[in-house]
Amino acid sequence: MYSRCLKRFSPRVIRPLFVRPALGLRAVRAYSSGQSSDRSPGVWHYVLIGAIAGVTYGFIDKTLLAYFPSHDASIPSHAPVDPKPYASPEECTQAIDELRAALGAAKVLTNPTLLKMYGHSDNSYHPTSPHAVVVKPASTEDVVKIVNVARRWRMPITAYSGATSLEGHFSGFPTGSICVDMSGMNRILAIHEEDGDVVCQAGARWEDINAHLAEKGIPLFFPLDPGPGATIGGMVGTGCSGTNAVRYGTARAEWFLNLTVVLPSGEVITTKRRARKSATGFDTTKLFIGAEGTLGIVTEATLRLTPVVPTKVAMAQFPNPERAVSAVQEILLSPYGANVQCVEFLDDKMMDAINGSAMTSSPLPVSDSLFFKLQGSPEAIALTASTVSAITKAHGASRFAFAATDQEADELWQNRKYALMATVASKPGYRPWTTDVCVPPSKLPQLVHETKKDLADAGIPATIVGHVGDGNFHAIMLFRDDTELPNIDAASHRLVERALALDGTCTGEHGIGIGKKKYLIDELGVETVALMWTVKRSVDPLNIMNPGKLYPDLPKERK
Repeated sequence: MYSRCLKRFSPRVIRPLFVRPALGLRAVRAYSSGQSSDRSPGVWHYVLIGAIAGVTYGFIDKTLLAYFPSHDASIPSHAPVDPKPYASPEECTQAIDELRAALGAAKVLTNPTLLKMYGHSDNSYHPTSPHAVVVKPASTEDVVKIVNVARRWRMPITAYSGATSLEGHFSGFPTGSICVDMSGMNRILAIHEEDGDVVCQAGARWEDINAHLAEKGIPLFFPLDPGPGATIGGMVGTGCSGTNAVRYGTARAEWFLNLTVVLPSGEVITTKRRARKSATGFDTTKLFIGAEGTLGIVTEATLRLTPVVPTKVAMAQFPNPERAVSAVQEILLSPYGANVQCVEFLDDKMMDAINGSAMTSSPLPVSDSLFFKLQGSPEAIALTASTVSAITKAHGASRFAFAATDQEADELWQNRKYALMATVASKPGYRPWTTDVCVPPSKLPQLVHETKKDLADAGIPATIVGHVGDGNFHAIMLFRDDTELPNIDAASHRLVERALALDGTCTGEHGIGIGKKKYLIDELGVETVALMWTVKRSVDPLNIMNPGKLYPDLPKERK
């Protein structure tokens, strides 16, 4: 009967019913109340079409349009509420005009050279595209305006600040994207010394925060220490860690107490309060840690601080990397393991690169080495050093020694933090491909041994450095030109496969971005990735927040 009704019903009748579904609904009410004695097919037509129209109208009004908070004429009639393509070039131009009107021309940049620079990293070789426009907000309110324009025109939007990411996180989208340069939002908004926290904008650098605290004589610091130049927003996005992770953990610990986030809807949320602990449901702060800017743009953060503890830096040399790495877990599981703030592995090639980089005042021994940072009172450091010295000697160390002065200690640690620069400087004319993996610490000696052999067999110049206390290491592979990239890419792929086979992860701290999303289903399973997509589609149904990053395509049967 339904098919007969739909075939007989004229389109010129259907159209006004969809425009004014109340017409059909009145027929439904009349029929159900018995006010109409006409039970002919004509009335059934109104009943059927009225019901369809009412349901359709309600779905559009309550579900799709609810995504746009304003519900007003500021949303163009062509605003994408269906899976249509992203903004066309003409629509991108109109969106850019709106951005200028909303924020002022000085904050909206369209110079082609700048657009290419903002969408590209010299240290990443994944597909890139220039952005269509770069916008420099000064406040959360500015970011809301940018997101609202992006949503109205369905224009992809990518946050940018420190530009230290290595997996293509801030590359542009081919159809034309908005790059939100957060580097100007770098203010420290409040310091609560008595509570041990600081509130800052997302563009603040972790080094600047710690320097500011030291200048004010506040004996606290923020312990997450990724690469130089990293900013708080990017550290949240990639779930960063650093050399201090063996003692203080990563971004996924409790170092971010609260985030202010602009959602794809243009709404502003705070994920928690400043309390050190809370049992208020699931942790919405962690929803954005590691999300790589795909769920919203972080504009402010409350950071938990920790006391500055006296430290001493020491170094030990070993005959091979396996012996060096195997000593680490024994040290950390000893009674004095809690006094080890950092333990870093640098292979012989890395030590040689440091010597050649003119970054040291005197040459370092060229052998596989461990750098230690021990913390505590002088008595605690002395006891820890005695334990570390005995264990390293048992594993074949030829030397264990402290830095003679504070200046030497700072220099040693600076050399570790600038390992990438030293590696590049060691071979003029070469370019670096940097990747990282992480495995259970007991599996690290095997992984390091197999990786060094693989790189040597492949003829790839490389250095290896690692946060070996938590099983994480980086391979910095060098190549001369693009003809050598397939060899480098294949070696990187084999490294990830080895890590996954050892129950590890494809990345310990660099993040997924474009470069490693192909490994996510193998590592996490299709069901977990499908859950990630469910969250993404719920928060960002138009997929405008950093599309093309993090989430791999699902198998057809799960889409």
